[in-house]
Amino acid sequence: MTPSNLTKMLISSGVLTLSMGGLAIASPCRANPCAPRSSRMNPCAAKNPCAAANPCAAAVVSMDVKAVMRPANYRPYPGKQKALIKEGKALFSDTRLSSNGMSCNTCHDDNGAFQATFAQPYPHYVQMSDERAGVKAVHLDEMVQFCMVVPMAAKPLAWNGKKLAALTAYTASVQKGFMRNTNPCAAKNPCAARNPCAAKNPCAALKN
Repeated sequence: MTPSNLTKMLISSGVLTLSMGGLAIASPCRANPCAPRSSRMNPCAAKNPCAAANPCAAAVVSMDVKAVMRPANYRPYPGKQKALIKEGKALFSDTRLSSNGMSCNTCHDDNGAFQATFAQPYPHYVQMSDERAGVKAVHLDEMVQFCMVVPMAAKPLAWNGKKLAALTAYTASVQKGFMRNTNPCAAKNPCAARNPCAAKNPCAALKN
């Protein structure tokens, strides 16, 4: 087979794409990862070999939606913000909060699993609360409760308790750092070279 015929075959099969400067190897995520078909869709999700086993992935579960939504006359725990953030940081990695060995950090290590909407002021749309409970907009403390019940398979935290206030305060501090990252295609690019099946992937631990 001549080089020209080989090139034509590769182009027709989608392995190579034409660019202004000549031939370029196609990315596994051909579309711009910052402009997927839906602004809430991970363009690499379908190509992730761990997607089916990922405990952070979307799934339909049976849950009491009212239990994760703010109750009437809700008053958060009145602690000092600095102290709450410090305690919340520790709780963020505490697997004892769950019934399945997960923690908040299991899904959100290094800003993992945060959608672009995380940068918006709360209450706002969150894909997980919509897909799993049909809730279109949540407050941050409600989202903490969603995470407690769904990925972490635990009961909601006490609404007037220190743990919920601490996790909410710490997550709000994480959100501020997330908002400062003005380039949504920086190191957190879902199509980056990091192996989705690496040892730090929560689905890897479940196989052991």
